[in-house]
Amino acid sequence: MTELSVNLNAVAQLRNRRNLPWPSVVGMARIVLEAGAVGVTVHPRPDERHIRRTDVFDLVNLLRTEYPHAELNIEGYPTEAFLDLVAAANPNQVTLVPDAPEQATSDHGWDFLAHKALLTDVVAQLKTPGRRVSLFCDPDADREALEAAKATGADRVELYTGPYGACFDNAEAAVAALADLAETAHAAHAVGLGINAGHDLTLANLPAFSNAVPFVDEVSIGHGITADALIFGFAEATRKYLGVLGNGR
Repeated sequence: MTELSVNLNAVAQLRNRRNLPWPSVVGMARIVLEAGAVGVTVHPRPDERHIRRTDVFDLVNLLRTEYPHAELNIEGYPTEAFLDLVAAANPNQVTLVPDAPEQATSDHGWDFLAHKALLTDVVAQLKTPGRRVSLFCDPDADREALEAAKATGADRVELYTGPYGACFDNAEAAVAALADLAETAHAAHAVGLGINAGHDLTLANLPAFSNAVPFVDEVSIGHGITADALIFGFAEATRKYLGVLGNGR
């Protein structure tokens, strides 16, 4: 069964348009967890243009006091500041991305061969009992790359689904993108890696993704679910995504 972690960056970005405390990141986290999400994801960037450092610790407090079985996933590039934040927050999962600080959003996976030494060192620092480490992965990564990812000590890869999400108006391209993702998922599973996925997954394209791409443990969805929440409300949007994944309640 594929679990859902809701990315709250878009909520924080909307809040940051004004010097006001709403919409509340913690409040929205509570809503999606009550609706059945397994956890929440945040990607704090150095300029705090959406998630702030204080948000991370507010979420830690929420999960520890009200939702002890829910998970916190923190994404980011492994700078010293990011590693210090992870050490202080102690999330259940860390997802390492190769983003430059100025990037608007993640748009490519790691070159596992070129960055194997870096990732091996960072994964060793991050691995603790009860914590997973996931590495952002291109949708067409080959077996050699995934063997290198596995050799870093990581537990999972997160398939970058952005190219698939960009095929909303091109059915033929979507089929080809799904074929790449399915092949990469098979290769990751074969070398012993768990599989996450995320980026531009929506209620419209998630069903085909779920049918085509095997072994997916978790999807992290933020922009799409936030857009749907403007129509349905966050609780109902969460339930709709869970329904697509087959674990609605």
